[in-house]
Amino acid sequence: MKARITALMTAAALALGSLSTAHAVEVQGAKLEDTATVAGKTLVLNGAGARIKAVFKVYAIGLYLTEKKTTTADILALNGPKRFKIVFLRDLTSEEFGSAFLAGINKNLEKDEKTKLVNQITKFGDLFTEFEGVKKGEVIIGDYNPAVGTTITLNGKQLGSPLPDVGFYNAILRIWIGANPADNMLKPLLLGEKP
Repeated sequence: MKARITALMTAAALALGSLSTAHAVEVQGAKLEDTATVAGKTLVLNGAGARIKAVFKVYAIGLYLTEKKTTTADILALNGPKRFKIVFLRDLTSEEFGSAFLAGINKNLEKDEKTKLVNQITKFGDLFTEFEGVKKGEVIIGDYNPAVGTTITLNGKQLGSPLPDVGFYNAILRIWIGANPADNMLKPLLLGEKP
Protein backbone atom coordinates (compact mmCIF):
# COMPACT_ATOMS: atom_id res chain seq x y z
CA MET A 1 0.00 0.00 0.00
CA LYS A 2 2.80 2.39 0.96
CA ALA A 3 4.60 1.68 -2.35
CA ARG A 4 1.37 2.37 -4.27
CA ILE A 5 0.87 5.74 -2.49
CA THR A 6 4.49 6.67 -3.21
CA ALA A 7 4.00 5.76 -6.89
CA LEU A 8 0.81 7.86 -7.07
CA MET A 9 2.54 10.84 -5.42
CA THR A 10 5.46 10.53 -7.84
CA ALA A 11 3.06 10.42 -10.81
CA ALA A 12 1.22 13.49 -9.47
CA ALA A 13 4.49 15.37 -9.02
CA LEU A 14 5.56 14.50 -12.56
CA ALA A 15 2.19 15.65 -13.91
CA LEU A 16 2.48 18.95 -12.03
CA GLY A 17 6.03 19.38 -13.30
CA SER A 18 4.90 18.93 -16.88
CA LEU A 19 2.07 21.43 -16.33
CA SER A 20 4.49 24.14 -15.22
CA THR A 21 6.42 23.93 -18.50
CA ALA A 22 3.32 23.60 -20.66
CA HIS A 23 2.92 27.39 -20.75
CA ALA A 24 6.17 28.06 -22.57
CA VAL A 25 5.55 29.81 -25.88
CA GLU A 26 7.00 28.31 -29.04
CA VAL A 27 8.12 30.71 -31.77
CA GLN A 28 9.44 29.13 -34.97
CA GLY A 29 10.54 26.10 -32.91
CA ALA A 30 12.27 28.16 -30.18
CA LYS A 31 10.86 27.89 -26.67
CA LEU A 32 10.36 31.05 -24.62
CA GLU A 33 9.32 30.59 -20.98
CA ASP A 34 6.19 32.36 -19.77
CA THR A 35 8.06 33.90 -16.81
CA ALA A 36 11.61 34.96 -15.97
CA THR A 37 13.33 36.16 -12.81
CA VAL A 38 15.45 39.31 -12.84
CA ALA A 39 16.75 41.04 -9.70
CA GLY A 40 14.65 38.70 -7.56
CA LYS A 41 11.39 39.70 -9.27
CA THR A 42 9.20 37.46 -11.39
CA LEU A 43 8.59 38.91 -14.84
CA VAL A 44 5.82 37.85 -17.23
CA LEU A 45 6.15 37.32 -20.95
CA ASN A 46 4.61 40.46 -22.43
CA GLY A 47 4.88 39.24 -26.00
CA ALA A 48 6.95 37.10 -28.36
CA GLY A 49 7.58 36.76 -32.05
CA ALA A 50 10.19 36.17 -34.72
CA ARG A 51 12.44 38.61 -36.55
CA ILE A 52 12.10 37.86 -40.25
CA LYS A 53 14.35 39.62 -42.75
CA ALA A 54 13.30 39.16 -46.38
CA VAL A 55 12.43 35.45 -46.28
CA PHE A 56 14.97 34.49 -43.61
CA LYS A 57 14.06 33.64 -40.02
CA VAL A 58 16.70 35.44 -37.96
CA TYR A 59 15.69 34.98 -34.32
CA ALA A 60 12.81 34.46 -31.90
CA ILE A 61 12.44 37.08 -29.18
CA GLY A 62 10.46 37.42 -25.99
CA LEU A 63 9.94 40.58 -23.92
CA TYR A 64 9.52 40.16 -20.15
CA LEU A 65 8.13 42.84 -17.83
CA THR A 66 6.90 43.13 -14.23
CA GLU A 67 3.37 43.54 -15.61
CA LYS A 68 1.81 43.33 -19.06
CA LYS A 69 1.79 46.55 -21.10
CA THR A 70 0.41 47.17 -24.58
CA THR A 71 2.06 50.44 -25.66
CA THR A 72 5.65 51.43 -26.24
CA ALA A 73 5.29 54.46 -23.95
CA ASP A 74 3.99 52.33 -21.07
CA ILE A 75 6.79 49.78 -21.49
CA LEU A 76 9.51 52.44 -21.55
CA ALA A 77 7.99 54.19 -18.49
CA LEU A 78 7.71 50.96 -16.49
CA ASN A 79 9.96 50.97 -13.43
CA GLY A 80 11.74 47.84 -12.32
CA PRO A 81 13.54 45.00 -14.04
CA LYS A 82 13.00 44.02 -17.69
CA ARG A 83 14.33 41.29 -19.96
CA PHE A 84 14.52 40.43 -23.61
CA LYS A 85 15.49 36.92 -24.67
CA ILE A 86 16.67 36.12 -28.18
CA VAL A 87 16.97 32.57 -29.51
CA PHE A 88 18.76 32.47 -32.85
CA LEU A 89 17.08 30.69 -35.74
CA ARG A 90 20.15 30.89 -38.00
CA ASP A 91 23.91 31.42 -37.76
CA LEU A 92 25.12 35.04 -37.78
CA THR A 93 28.53 36.65 -37.49
CA SER A 94 28.98 39.05 -34.59
CA GLU A 95 29.46 41.83 -37.17
CA GLU A 96 26.09 41.09 -38.84
CA PHE A 97 24.26 40.98 -35.51
CA GLY A 98 26.09 43.96 -34.00
CA SER A 99 25.56 46.14 -37.08
CA ALA A 100 21.83 45.37 -37.10
CA PHE A 101 21.54 46.13 -33.37
CA LEU A 102 23.39 49.44 -33.61
CA ALA A 103 21.46 50.47 -36.74
CA GLY A 104 18.20 49.73 -34.90
CA ILE A 105 19.27 51.88 -31.95
CA ASN A 106 20.33 54.75 -34.21
CA LYS A 107 17.07 54.66 -36.23
CA ASN A 108 15.03 55.14 -33.05
CA LEU A 109 16.99 57.82 -31.17
CA GLU A 110 16.87 61.59 -31.57
CA LYS A 111 20.19 63.43 -31.90
CA ASP A 112 20.18 64.64 -28.27
CA GLU A 113 19.46 61.10 -27.02
CA LYS A 114 22.39 59.75 -29.06
CA THR A 115 24.65 62.42 -27.58
CA LYS A 116 23.56 61.54 -24.04
CA LEU A 117 24.04 57.80 -24.57
CA VAL A 118 27.10 57.86 -26.87
CA ASN A 119 29.47 56.30 -24.30
CA GLN A 120 27.09 53.42 -23.56
CA ILE A 121 26.35 52.89 -27.26
CA THR A 122 30.11 52.67 -27.90
CA LYS A 123 30.60 50.18 -25.04
CA PHE A 124 27.62 48.19 -26.32
CA GLY A 125 29.21 48.06 -29.78
CA ASP A 126 32.39 46.71 -28.17
CA LEU A 127 30.42 43.71 -26.80
CA PHE A 128 30.18 42.32 -30.33
CA THR A 129 33.98 42.01 -30.49
CA GLU A 130 33.87 39.50 -27.60
CA PHE A 131 32.49 36.68 -29.77
CA GLU A 132 32.86 35.61 -33.38
CA GLY A 133 29.22 34.93 -34.03
CA VAL A 134 26.17 33.01 -32.95
CA LYS A 135 24.86 29.63 -34.03
CA LYS A 136 21.29 28.50 -34.48
CA GLY A 137 19.81 27.74 -31.05
CA GLU A 138 22.16 29.99 -29.09
CA VAL A 139 20.67 32.55 -26.70
CA ILE A 140 21.32 36.22 -25.92
CA ILE A 141 19.59 37.72 -22.89
CA GLY A 142 19.46 41.42 -22.11
CA ASP A 143 18.45 42.22 -18.54
CA TYR A 144 17.78 45.56 -16.92
CA ASN A 145 18.25 45.55 -13.15
CA PRO A 146 17.69 49.02 -11.59
CA ALA A 147 20.49 48.40 -9.08
CA VAL A 148 23.05 47.43 -11.74
CA GLY A 149 21.93 48.55 -15.19
CA THR A 150 21.90 46.63 -18.45
CA THR A 151 23.70 43.30 -18.69
CA ILE A 152 23.97 41.19 -21.82
CA THR A 153 24.71 37.47 -21.70
CA LEU A 154 25.45 35.01 -24.50
CA ASN A 155 24.63 31.41 -23.55
CA GLY A 156 24.81 32.40 -19.86
CA LYS A 157 28.18 34.21 -20.09
CA GLN A 158 28.12 37.94 -19.41
CA LEU A 159 29.54 40.14 -22.14
CA GLY A 160 31.33 43.32 -21.02
CA SER A 161 30.31 45.24 -17.92
CA PRO A 162 26.86 46.60 -16.97
CA LEU A 163 25.67 49.79 -18.65
CA PRO A 164 23.92 51.90 -16.00
CA ASP A 165 21.32 54.13 -17.69
CA VAL A 166 17.71 52.87 -18.03
CA GLY A 167 17.50 55.18 -21.06
CA PHE A 168 20.07 52.97 -22.76
CA TYR A 169 18.09 49.79 -22.05
CA ASN A 170 14.99 51.49 -23.42
CA ALA A 171 17.00 52.49 -26.50
CA ILE A 172 17.67 48.78 -27.09
CA LEU A 173 13.96 47.95 -26.66
CA ARG A 174 13.08 50.61 -29.22
CA ILE A 175 14.90 48.51 -31.84
CA TRP A 176 11.75 46.34 -31.80
CA ILE A 177 9.01 48.55 -30.32
CA GLY A 178 10.14 52.06 -31.29
CA ALA A 179 8.76 54.38 -33.98
CA ASN A 180 11.03 52.73 -36.59
CA PRO A 181 11.04 49.06 -35.57
CA ALA A 182 13.37 46.50 -37.14
CA ASP A 183 10.30 44.46 -38.13
CA ASN A 184 6.80 45.94 -38.41
CA MET A 185 5.22 42.49 -37.98
CA LEU A 186 7.18 41.80 -34.79
CA LYS A 187 6.37 45.04 -32.93
CA PRO A 188 2.67 44.31 -32.27
CA LEU A 189 3.54 40.80 -31.09
CA LEU A 190 5.97 42.15 -28.47
CA LEU A 191 3.26 44.60 -27.41
CA GLY A 192 1.11 41.59 -26.58
CA GLU A 193 -1.08 41.26 -29.66
CA LYS A 194 -1.96 37.69 -30.57
CA PRO A 195 -0.66 36.43 -33.94
